Amino acid sequence: MTDDQIVVGILHPGSMGAAVAGCAVSAGAQVLWCPTGRGVATAARAEHFGLEPVAGLSELLERAEVLLSLCPPAAAENVATEVASHGFNGLYVEANAISPERAQRISELLAGSARAVVDGAVIGSPPSSSKRTRLFLSGPQQETSTVEALFAGTAVSTPVLGPEIGQASALKMAYTAYQKASRVLAALSYGLAQHHGVGQDLLEIAGGRSGSYLVETDYIPKVAARAWRWAPEMDEAAETLRAAGLPGDVLHAVATTLRRWDEAKDDTTLTVGHALGLLANSRDADADTPAVEFY
Repeated sequence: MTDDQIVVGILHPGSMGAAVAGCAVSAGAQVLWCPTGRGVATAARAEHFGLEPVAGLSELLERAEVLLSLCPPAAAENVATEVASHGFNGLYVEANAISPERAQRISELLAGSARAVVDGAVIGSPPSSSKRTRLFLSGPQQETSTVEALFAGTAVSTPVLGPEIGQASALKMAYTAYQKASRVLAALSYGLAQHHGVGQDLLEIAGGRSGSYLVETDYIPKVAARAWRWAPEMDEAAETLRAAGLPGDVLHAVATTLRRWDEAKDDTTLTVGHALGLLANSRDADADTPAVEFY
C-alpha cells in the first residue's frame, strides 16, 4: 500500500458488491472485506476481484476510509446500525436498493460518527470487461467527488444527481418499480395462459411488439432465482409510492408473488416450466419437462 492509496471496505460482497469493489481495486484502491460468517463462494469472489481479507469487522471499520454497503435491501438498516455501533468515522456509501426514507434514516443513524453519508443506487449488471454499471450518487458534493474518483476510468460510472440524501434511492425505486415488476407480470401472464392452454398464442401476440418482456420467456427462471432479493425491493418501492401519495399495493402484491419463489434462491438449473410451477405453488412441477410446447 502506498501513502496516497485510499482504503475501502466492502460489506457483504455478493456478486454485485464484489464486482463493484473490484473496479475500485483496478483504479488503485486497497479494498478490504471481512470473511467472518461468509461462505466459500463469497471468499472465492473476493479473491477473484483482489479484495483483501481482515480478521474482523472492527479491523475493517478501523482501517477503511470509505465503506461501501451493498447487501440485500432488507438488511441495509441493520448493517448500518452495526457499523454505527462501532463508531465508524469515515465516508459511508449506502448503495442498497432501499427507499429514500430508509436512506435518510441510515444517514441520520450514522450522523454521530461517520464523516458523511452518500446515497447510492446501482443500476445495471455487475461490471465486467464487457458490461458497464452505473452507480448513481447523491449527497454532499465533496463526498460524491470522492466516490467519483474512486471509480474513475473503470466499468462503474458515477453520475451525480444532486446534494440530497434520498435522490439516488428514489431513482432506484422509480426504475426498479417498473423494470422488475414488469418481469413478474410477464411471468404471471404466462402462468395464466399456460393454465388455459393458450401460451403459444400469447407468445405470438407478444412477438408483434418490439421490446416486450413477454417475448423474453427465458428470463422467467432468472427472475425466480433472484426473487429472494427482489421481493424486499418491491416492498421498498411500494413504500416509496405510498410516501408520494400514490398506491403501492400492486408492488406489495408483486413482493408476495416473488416470495412464492423462495425455494428457487440462486437456482441456475430452473426451466421456465418449473419456475411457473413454483409460482402456482405446484410442488410436482417437472424442471426437465416443458410445461407447454413453446417452452
